[in-house]
Amino acid sequence: MSERLHRQTEPELMDEADEALAYAAADFAEVNAAFVERLCELAPDRGGAVALDLGTGPADIPARLAGRKPGWRILAADASRAMLLHGKVLLNRTGAGVRLVMADAKRLPFRNACIDVVFSNSILHHINETARLWNEIRRVARPGALVFLRDLARPRSASDALDIVRKHAGNESALLREEYYRSLLAAYTEEEIIEQLDRAGLDGFEIRMVTDRHLDVWGVIPPA
Repeated sequence: MSERLHRQTEPELMDEADEALAYAAADFAEVNAAFVERLCELAPDRGGAVALDLGTGPADIPARLAGRKPGWRILAADASRAMLLHGKVLLNRTGAGVRLVMADAKRLPFRNACIDVVFSNSILHHINETARLWNEIRRVARPGALVFLRDLARPRSASDALDIVRKHAGNESALLREEYYRSLLAAYTEEEIIEQLDRAGLDGFEIRMVTDRHLDVWGVIPPA
């Protein structure tokens, strides 16, 4: 049996104008709608929650969530100015009540224990210092807060990654296909994420493969 593909890092930020435009223009409607549906399933009774989206990109997910959870106060953070510009356009067009915040997910401008729901779609594979991310999530989340991350899972081989790109992004731009391929190679395995959670004291979290390329990580922040 061949050795599993080693992780290949990619830049944490998608801050180039052409990258941000390609991502904002891509059709992620089905994927994003599925993410919001799952988040709502995990948080059915959290009325009036303060919710934080990490690595929001062009803010499509929090805009969708605002329609499902009108009582929530939703903050959407990203360290990429280019991405947030696209997010601002979307939020102005939709009228969704979401506050955009320019911030590094590893160094957030929020006080301790102030967030009720932390969520993110596809930030983890961008992060190399994952301990800093998980520690920051623990810092800003209240005890009992829900955390839900969905991310890519690293395929077993480069050829498997290419197959996934062809299957799920074959109609997208060449730039987006290239970015997607690099993201798959930068993703973590389930075993690596379990180790990250153990080190962060979040060993009670659950991890599950939910598609041929996505895994979910979720749980409740334990008492301090």
